[in-house]
Amino acid sequence: TWDILSVYFFSTHPNLSMPPKFDPNEVKVIYVRAVGGEIGATSTLAPKVGPLGLNAKKIGEDIMKATKDWKGLRITAKLLVKNRQATVEIVPSSTSLVLRALKEPPRDRKKTKNIKHDGNIPLEEIIAIARIMRFRSMARELKGTVKEILGTAFSTGCTVDGRCPKAVCDDVGAGLIAIPEK
Repeated sequence: TWDILSVYFFSTHPNLSMPPKFDPNEVKVIYVRAVGGEIGATSTLAPKVGPLGLNAKKIGEDIMKATKDWKGLRITAKLLVKNRQATVEIVPSSTSLVLRALKEPPRDRKKTKNIKHDGNIPLEEIIAIARIMRFRSMARELKGTVKEILGTAFSTGCTVDGRCPKAVCDDVGAGLIAIPEK
């Protein structure tokens, strides 16, 4: 009798029925961290894209093609999957934008560890990076976003206009350096 009751319960209960069918026009979004210009491990991609019916090796090659401008930097890739077709968009982080602004030559991650980023970035480039990152910032004004990017520059170890980024950040906060909104 238990079998009959369980079949009745599962067939009549609305929350325990089968999941809905897969909608081919639905857009699925998957975020993946990858090293620019390198094919990522398919073992990390397969659990994310496999249930959607995609080939992990092909997705890895698409990510490699899309991130070839970011060679050697860790970057976030946004996969948009619609109707079993994936398109790759780059979602740059502030750290990757600062490291790219340093214009360092690409390095082999496996051989060179704990690298010091001791270059110099002009303040105009920091403001340009802040304009790119503005949509992801929680700051009310561009000045706050510039201060966030200066904090990122400090954590990477580079200088801004030949000065410590903390000193530049203090000057921006005190109003000694004007940050144009447009």
